[in-house]
Amino acid sequence: MEQMSIPIAGMSCGGCVNSVRNALARVPGVQVQQVEVGSATVEYDPGVTGPESVRHAIINAGFEPQEP
Repeated sequence: MEQMSIPIAGMSCGGCVNSVRNALARVPGVQVQQVEVGSATVEYDPGVTGPESVRHAIINAGFEPQEP
């Protein structure tokens, strides 16, 4: 398992946190470690998925992943 922390723009409340957490939890091979306003930390199985899938899930949830 690999770990990544990613800053996220556009989050401002608990609803945002829940949206991102739910989106990340649906990505195969990803285990959500922590989501808070402005960032997320996940572990992922590189044999199943990668950082681009994590970023894509955040974008689909309506937020903008930033470079760490």
